[in-house]
Amino acid sequence: MAHRTQRAARLACIAALACAPGCASPSQSPPPPSLQQGPEAAKPAEYPGLHNVVAYGPAAGAGNMLLSGSAPESDEAFAALEKLGIRTIISVDGAVPEVELAKAHGIRYVHLPIGYDGFDDARKAELVRAARDLPKPIYIHCHHGKHRSAGAAATIAISLGWLTNAEAEARMKVSGTSAGYKGLWACAENASAMPAGAIDAAPADFPQISPPASMVKAMVAIDKSLEQLRIVEKNAWAVPADHTDLVPVAEAGKIADLLRILDKDAHIEKVDEAKRADFRALLARGSAAATSLEDALSRHDAAAIAPAMKALEASCKSCHLRYRD
Repeated sequence: MAHRTQRAARLACIAALACAPGCASPSQSPPPPSLQQGPEAAKPAEYPGLHNVVAYGPAAGAGNMLLSGSAPESDEAFAALEKLGIRTIISVDGAVPEVELAKAHGIRYVHLPIGYDGFDDARKAELVRAARDLPKPIYIHCHHGKHRSAGAAATIAISLGWLTNAEAEARMKVSGTSAGYKGLWACAENASAMPAGAIDAAPADFPQISPPASMVKAMVAIDKSLEQLRIVEKNAWAVPADHTDLVPVAEAGKIADLLRILDKDAHIEKVDEAKRADFRALLARGSAAATSLEDALSRHDAAAIAPAMKALEASCKSCHLRYRD
């Protein structure tokens, strides 16, 4: 009896999440608009420890509910997901997921990272198969829940026939996906319904944790992204005609992500406590500077771009002087 009561409560919560205004029972006040998160909702929802929650699938009654949002990083956030009835979390972020916290709330974690420049057909097939085959409802997240998880969720929904391309791209706008992330938009724009056989061909051994980039590989990638940003900076922050493939906002986002991921690198655990704390503080400072640059580029805020780039360069130089040069 207790089990049925708990299940009924969860289903009621999901139904409230997906319903349109005015569907609450007469004995209840309708929830605030920000909490009504069905595929038609015009604004993201907020929950304890969860931000920018947007639906990319049919209503809960169809059994295909797919929500995109920010990374759950606290027990409070996982408790909120449990109350919403979420049974599977798919992370497309590079950071190591909080697998044990999810398990404590009866939720399975799958880790399939993607880049700010989009993802290839192989990773698309893995994401689509995971969304098709794993227990639902599903919550897919990156770090902030605005760009990578939105692009992945839109592509999944189109590939499984849950949304049209136009509907999925409209959901990405609700998530706040920046127009600068051309690769992510292209994934949704070019997606189409996938045949069952093509989905079945994707691996079904969904990893809980995908190893993050090593310290050396991450630093090489950061240096490359910095060089790309410097090219655009020299051209007054306009993409040069001979480098039309450059996407400045994506490069800044990549740097922020890599610096954040390095906080968990095994190499750091081998140094003494004082150096470890200092290095992590430098990583946090650099990631914050890169995020500020990413935000400024996304908003096309000319007044904020140059100071943010200067802060990022200073942070990198400070770290190099202490630990590399």
